[in-house]
Parts: sequence; C-alpha cells; structure tokens
Amino acid sequence: MSNFASRRRAICLALVVAASATICLGPVEARAGASATCPATAPTAFADNGAEIALAEPSAGHPLRILAIGSSSTLGVGASSPDATYPAQLEARLSGDWGISADVVNAGVGGEKSDTTLKRLVAALAGNPPDLVVWQVGTNDAVGGVDPEAFRANLTTGVAAARARRVPIVLVDPQFYFGIKNLARFQQYVTIIGEVGAAKRVPVFSRFAMMKAWAAKSTATLRAALAPDGFHMDDEGYACFARALAGDLAREENWADEPAEKL
Repeated sequence: MSNFASRRRAICLALVVAASATICLGPVEARAGASATCPATAPTAFADNGAEIALAEPSAGHPLRILAIGSSSTLGVGASSPDATYPAQLEARLSGDWGISADVVNAGVGGEKSDTTLKRLVAALAGNPPDLVVWQVGTNDAVGGVDPEAFRANLTTGVAAARARRVPIVLVDPQFYFGIKNLARFQQYVTIIGEVGAAKRVPVFSRFAMMKAWAAKSTATLRAALAPDGFHMDDEGYACFARALAGDLAREENWADEPAEKL
C-alpha cells in the first residue's frame, strides 16, 4: 500500500467534463491490510481521459450511489454467491479499503448486448439517477459479431444520456480470456471503447489490459482468476477487478508500481 494509504483525506469525485456532476464524500482513509492479494494491475488498465477523479474538500457527505450496469460479468456469472460478484465486492472495497460509504446496485443481465443495455441505462437515468454509472460493455457484442459502428453508436448514445443527466460514467471493457477465437476482431471492440472514452472524456477501466497482463505474468495467474468455463471471472477474479476499480475511483496510486502478488 502506498504512503497515500496512511493519510486521512476528504474525497470528492469530480469528473471534470462538460455538464458533469461533482460527487462529494466524507473523510476517507485507505486502510492497510484490507486488500486481497492480486497480481499487479497493468499500467494502462485505467484511463481518466481528462475526466479526472479529483481529491477535494467535500461540501456534504452522503453514500455514493453507483449503478453497475452490464451483462453477465456484472450479474456475476462464475461467482459463488451474490456477495462475490464485482458490484458487491466494489461496495465492500470502497468501504473497507477507503472508508467510502457506497451503495452499488447490481444491474447486470446475462447475455445482453449494448443495444439492450442502453435501453435499460436510459430508463435508469430517467428516474432517480445514480451518482455514478459503471457500464461494463462489449463482450457480447464482440462475441456476437455486432456491427462495430453500431456498437460505437450505442456507447456514444449512452454516454450522452448520462451526460444529459449530469451523471458521471465509467466504461469497463471486455475481459481477456484464452479462448478468444478472433483476437483481432475482439480487440476492435476494446479499441472502440477506448476511442469513445478519449473522444468524450469518459474514464475507461480496461479489464482487457488488466487480464492480458495477468496472462503475460503466467498462464496459471490468469486461470486462477477464471471460472471453470474459462470465460467468466471467479470469486478471486472479481475481487481483484473490484479492488483495482475501487482504488482507481478513490485515486490510489497506480498499483502497477507495487510488487506483483499471487492470486
């Protein structure tokens, strides 16, 4: 844990983009010893794209309401229980590691492509919008051969919908796994997510980069993070994903600078 972990801070999540909201939380302390053992995260796993999550003095403290929306990786296929899904573990990490009170709603639907998730996202934003959206997207579009430009349009529309409601949004790209049949085509969707993030100044957390870095470390390292189907994450994989995402949201120093650990 970095020296940042020993200092008490007040945190304000401010996605600095046009028409975006500023989310202020109470005092924060990164707590040493609270994190699971995970491989080092790839240096490029998180890109803020100029929409920095900044530390500032809060105007008022309140639980951070996060909508985690997406497909089976959000639902938690491969996890042993609802508490082992990434949204549940993200909530636990924000609280346990950082002292951030958060309510993370799991809005995952297995097998969904971006066009269907987009409809649910727009509906969720039209009601009582959350403080932050984390949109895990792209795997089913890539596997299902969705037209890449249609996929790009879905992402752009979703970002615009969140922006219109002044709700910050973070994109999460597909997982890397050993059974990808057409890597070049699969990576095209990963690239599109990165391009939309850069163009629209939306942060992107790259599961693809993170998990590819684990595979480069060793085959066993990635396999230990995967469910028996070799496609979805297991409890440990979701835990490490949640840990990395929570740290980036709380603006912890880059974990790639820490010694590599085993799952």
